[in-house]
Parts: sequence; structure tokens; C-alpha cells
Amino acid sequence: MFAKVRNWPIISSARIPLYVWASLVSQILIVVTGGIVRLTGSGLGCPTWPKCTEDSLITVPEMGLHGVIEFANRLLTFVLALIALLTFLTVLALGKKLRKGLVIPAFILGLGIPAQAVLGGFTVLTQLNPWFVGAHFVLSGIMIAIAALLVFRALPPKHVPVSPAIWRTANPIAIVGAITVLVGVLVTGAGPHSGDAYSERNGLDLELLQHLHSYPGYLLLILALIQLGLLSRRDKEGLERSYQLKVAAWLVVTTIAQAIIGVLQARLGVPAVLVALHMLGAAVICALLAFQWLAIRGKTK
Repeated sequence: MFAKVRNWPIISSARIPLYVWASLVSQILIVVTGGIVRLTGSGLGCPTWPKCTEDSLITVPEMGLHGVIEFANRLLTFVLALIALLTFLTVLALGKKLRKGLVIPAFILGLGIPAQAVLGGFTVLTQLNPWFVGAHFVLSGIMIAIAALLVFRALPPKHVPVSPAIWRTANPIAIVGAITVLVGVLVTGAGPHSGDAYSERNGLDLELLQHLHSYPGYLLLILALIQLGLLSRRDKEGLERSYQLKVAAWLVVTTIAQAIIGVLQARLGVPAVLVALHMLGAAVICALLAFQWLAIRGKTK
């Protein structure tokens, strides 16, 4: 499918698989590194924006380790921007027929990176206001879903027809999953890890929110298990494990892992290591929610 269309190897169509997967992985990793900034109390390691300090674009020794951590996270934005640029240029270099369905998500991913940078700037300028921090994660979740769409369209799997029962599972899983993530963002805003010792929290009841977060989480697991069961039964009859089944299995495994980590967090007083793992899981679930919907209801080339 991806014959070389340019003499310049870096934007050869053969690079498409690398670039689309790099886009998805980097969008997930930026969530994790952002979490590390917050969990180490480095949210104001660079106390202003777009400069790190009033007098320096980069971190200075006086800012210590917190400054290094926060500035390193800012530098990752340029890595994402480079990946997005290479992806977009390579997509444009494809023939008109091959780039169908790829240009818009690649373009949106490119626009999303400066949008994230500006939103991150407002987060710093408002002294890590928890609502801005939450909005930062929500935008990341959207970008992860778009990156998943780009992977799906650039590397379309073999589509296997589904029954009406399987088809009807995709929307509820996507909706309940999105609600679970959004309530999780509120939990984070009420929790102890603000990113700085003096930053405010959102004022909501953490214990109550943890319970409220668990309800859609468990419902998501039930729906994912139903989808997995239906797909397993269909694939057993065909004696072939489909892409749809693999995505459903990964969603179930990740959701179970998230539930276990969530329970441990609540029981152990929200330790930073578990919060970081939970953030990674949330980012991966954003991708899997998109993949499962596309696998069941999305159109392939």
C-alpha cells in the first residue's frame, strides 16, 4: 500500500506506520510525563510561561530539580510537534487516493499541540488551578483518541462483519468510558497531588468522588466483558481471532488493572506511584475506547 512517493526518505510513505504509531505513543507519554511533573511537586518548577523564569527561557540552577523536571516536560512538546509535522507532511506526500481520511486527523493533531502548550501556560499562570489541570488532561484524551483514529485509518485492519448485538455495544462502551475518565479528572482535582504544596484543590469531596468514579468504571468493565464475550463466541465459530476481539480483550485487561489500582489508591492514601500508573491506564483507555468503536462501527478502506 505504501509505495515510496518522494525521494526524500524522511517523508517517504513507508514511514507512515512509524509516524502514526509515534503520534499515538507520544500523546500517551506526554500524559505520563505531565503526571510526573505534578506528582513530584514540580508544577511550578518553571513559575511563569512561556519563559521558565522572568529572566530566562530555560530553567536556572536556582529552580533546582523541580525546574529541571518541569522544563524537560515543556521540551517534550517540541518532540510531539516534530512528530506531528513529519506525519502531516508525509500524509500530504501520499497520492490523493491514499491520503483520503488521513489529512484532517493529522492536521488536528498538529493544531492540538500548540493548543496544549497554551493551555499548559494558563495552568502555570493560574498557579496550577485544578480546573485548568483537568482541562489539560481532557484535551490530551481527545488528542489520544484522534491519534488512534489516525492509526486505524492509516493501517486499516481486516474488518469482520458483526452481529447487531455486537454493533450495539460500541456506543455505550465509548460513552460510559468517557464519563469514567471525566469523573476521574474530578477525583484528581480533589486529591492531594496538586503539583505544588501551595496550589489549591477543586474543593470537592475526595472520598465521595472516588465512589462515584467507581460506578461508571465497573459499568464499563461489565459492558467490555459483554462485548468480549460476544466477539469470542463469534470468532470461535470462525476459528480466527479478529482485530476486534484483540481490542476488546485489551480493553477488558486495562479496565481490570485500572479498577485494581483505583482500589489500592483509595486504601493506601493515594500514593504517587499508583497515581502515575492510573494516569497511564487512563491514557491507554482513551485510545482503546476509540479503537473499540472504530473496530466495531468504523469504516475501513
